[in-house]
Amino acid sequence: MAITRDDVLKALSTVTVDRNGTTLPDSGRLSQVVIDPGNRVMFSIRIDPSEAERFEPVRREAEGRVLALSGVSSVLASLTSERAPNAPSPGAAPRQPAGAAGGPGAPPRQGNALPGVRHIVAVASGKGGVGKSTTACNLALALSAQGLKVGLLDADIYGPSVPKLLGLSGKPRVIEGKTLEPLQAYGLKAMSIGLLIEPESAMIWRGPMVQSAITQMLRDVAWGELDVLIVDMPPGTGDAQLTMAQATPLSGAVIVSTPQDLALIDARRGVTMFRKVSVPILGVIENMATFICPNCGAASAIFGHGGARHEAERLEVPFLGEIPLTMAIRQTSDAGRPVVATDPDGPQAKIYREIAGKLWANLSGAPAGRAAPKIVIE
Repeated sequence: MAITRDDVLKALSTVTVDRNGTTLPDSGRLSQVVIDPGNRVMFSIRIDPSEAERFEPVRREAEGRVLALSGVSSVLASLTSERAPNAPSPGAAPRQPAGAAGGPGAPPRQGNALPGVRHIVAVASGKGGVGKSTTACNLALALSAQGLKVGLLDADIYGPSVPKLLGLSGKPRVIEGKTLEPLQAYGLKAMSIGLLIEPESAMIWRGPMVQSAITQMLRDVAWGELDVLIVDMPPGTGDAQLTMAQATPLSGAVIVSTPQDLALIDARRGVTMFRKVSVPILGVIENMATFICPNCGAASAIFGHGGARHEAERLEVPFLGEIPLTMAIRQTSDAGRPVVATDPDGPQAKIYREIAGKLWANLSGAPAGRAAPKIVIE
């Protein structure tokens, strides 16, 4: 049975947002309703940051009313505070936007910190194919090896890799209401969109749906007490990165790049994007720095060498280290047995641990649970 936007709006018209009985569709707070071919419904509710606690029951009620519709497979409802600095408060009479969010003198938006999570770190890349997910996974394990409590969130909606990298399968268990219990692997708590869909499903989602999915995986997962939550970001500088930067109190970002000029061009864009949204760059990692021959052990700079280090120096951001391209890293990643966990005394694990040590040192000097920055769109 096909679900229409009118069906959703009718269900949401039974949800009130204030004592006067104003319905959610009439409040001016409701975003565009998105319905994908699988009858998954996505929408958000605009609020001021100070209203987050009051509107969480509204969000849950709205989600439940839509989920009760016949034919709806799932619902992703989120709270968002995105609006222009001179725009009216949510629910006020609409007016023309100023054309930019943030700006000089605008009050910073407050992100909702995750209870119990000390630091949230985005691992990002300007382009795909640079080994970002493998790096994020082994980096999380290397931090865990230091005795830290670590979680790993796979926010790469279009290409989730964490289930494969950690050898995870099965659906997460719902433990309370709509809260999901993260899966455990090698001492990490992990969550991925890949655990919620069929393995071969294509994620043909527009920006608002991606934003809602990332927000919900952050907020509706029982992460518990963590020193660090590593977030494996999708490649590029689009909606997902802006959502993370605005809605989440990121302690900083790590940029992964290979040495060649083509990859470094996109890495620069990643650094620039995070700087524009006031997220500290905790460091740059050069992945696939050299190829180690499995027969003779000789190192070959097949992608060039030192490019990421030089770029980090030029951009005046920390350089965390170089990771070689080796058969061991490739084989263990494909097998779901990451090298840091399965060969902790090996040379590859040592490299990841050294990088993790530098990252933790940089992170320890960053503010924990800081307010999420305002977004400036030029």
